[in-house]
Amino acid sequence: MDSPLVSLDLNTWHPGQGDPAWTGAVESGRVLFFPRLAFEVLPAERSLLRESMLAAGSRNVSLDAAGVLKGAAEGAADQAVLKAMIGRFRAQALQLVEGLFPTYRGALRVAPTSFRPRRVETRAQSVRADDKRLHVDAFPTRPNHGERILRVFANVNPDGVPRVWRVGSDFESVARQFLPRAKPYRLWQARALQALHVTKSLRSEYDHDMLQLHDGMKRDDDYQRNGAQTEVSFPTGSVWVCFSDQTVHAAMSGQFMMEQTLHLPAGREASRAASPLAILTRLAGRPLVGISYPT
Repeated sequence: MDSPLVSLDLNTWHPGQGDPAWTGAVESGRVLFFPRLAFEVLPAERSLLRESMLAAGSRNVSLDAAGVLKGAAEGAADQAVLKAMIGRFRAQALQLVEGLFPTYRGALRVAPTSFRPRRVETRAQSVRADDKRLHVDAFPTRPNHGERILRVFANVNPDGVPRVWRVGSDFESVARQFLPRAKPYRLWQARALQALHVTKSLRSEYDHDMLQLHDGMKRDDDYQRNGAQTEVSFPTGSVWVCFSDQTVHAAMSGQFMMEQTLHLPAGREASRAASPLAILTRLAGRPLVGISYPT
């Protein structure tokens, strides 16, 4: 398969005027890779690059949109420094995205920013939660009705350890392989999940299908071993950007990463026809969101 990476020789978080080719690449599921764009960890912050900064039971340390730090252990002084570091990464990630994708300006919604100090290889998780298995991002409790998931990652490992991913084939190929195996959408089940507060809103057929893809891929051992895929290595001092609901990916190894999530409303893409919602709608032959159901 062709390389899933598009390498860009930028070394600034202010890339100036974006290139439509960059938008087209990321909307087709490719990963924009910046080998010379580093997030600088300041001298006072370097001691925070330790796994003990993560509170027991937390997967990541996160800074929410209101500026509240969650998931951090250690003392108040260290947490204040960590909060400032994560906030600085957020500001730089937003500058980068605004420059790369001017067509998204004014449409993006900022989600929590995270610091991920845990070593990927040592995480013990269920098959469904194991991000070392190829998948596209979909959330069981947060239906998004086609809203896109754009993510900016930075490897800040102080020991030069790369972040290693596997990147799979294009979204439509994977959807054609796994959708025929998917359980059918049931409106009564979606309503029950909402009534029981399992989901924050009514799960659409699109959200159901995305979860079926996510779970089906992770549970298929043969696909994980033999499906089309490329191993890619993101070195310390590099940044990469992708739509994680479209790029088939698995995080295999690495430790100490920064991550910023942004949400793009469905329909605000430069090419709507390339989106997961458009692809799944075309394959299903019917609308998957925006349907008015009788009460």
